[in-house]
Amino acid sequence: MRRLFPVTDLTPADDEGEWSLGDLADAYAYPEQDGPWLRANMVSTLDGAAQHDGRSQPISCESDMRIFGTLRGLADVVVAGAETVRQEGYRPARAREAFAARRAAAGQGPAPAIAVVSGSLDLDFSLPLFVSPLVPTLVLTGTGAPEDRIEAARRAGAEVVIAGEGTRVDPARAVRELAERGLKRLLTEGGPRMLGQFVAAGVLDELCLTLSPMLTAGDAQRIAGGPSVAVPERFALASMLEEAGFLFTRYRRI
Repeated sequence: MRRLFPVTDLTPADDEGEWSLGDLADAYAYPEQDGPWLRANMVSTLDGAAQHDGRSQPISCESDMRIFGTLRGLADVVVAGAETVRQEGYRPARAREAFAARRAAAGQGPAPAIAVVSGSLDLDFSLPLFVSPLVPTLVLTGTGAPEDRIEAARRAGAEVVIAGEGTRVDPARAVRELAERGLKRLLTEGGPRMLGQFVAAGVLDELCLTLSPMLTAGDAQRIAGGPSVAVPERFALASMLEEAGFLFTRYRRI
């Protein structure tokens, strides 16, 4: 059973039927605005673990992956840290017929671009993510990135975007650089260190958080890592889906 609890009345929109990709796309639609909108999609266990054995898949579920695919189907670009790209085995985003008409109407290409954040460019540029994507992959790095790695990225077909000084990528500048390229519907899928940087920089607009009804103990990362913010930033609940104990929440910055 899938349920949608709108914040307005907290009553189930549908007690029996399954949510189609079209239903989910409507529920998770980006707001209409001129500037960029950065949303994050993460999963966490009841005791705060964002991963198990280094990957998010063990604490996820089929419906979580369905929402994952929907969020990608709506985005202009998916932003991921280099460590997440390596651990999760990132591949190019694919075109999906279910979102083709919606993307065409929004002036989007057939699939979102992938943008990899890496100061050192310690990446395998022979992977399909770089050499055979449907939409060219972007690599966000700093002015101090090794020249040979920049050239390796460009030879593989990636677009190198300078978005910081030294080997550091500035989160706010990264958002601006992507928006200037027409990529305004941004989705980040982590990892926790990069999400923490977006939070600390105050550029995260929305968090789509799946609460998994699991306990893992251990010392797994939380969904956001790094230095804490001086004052916690308040977000408001926008919607919530429930299935088999999994809660699919959506929070927006107030």
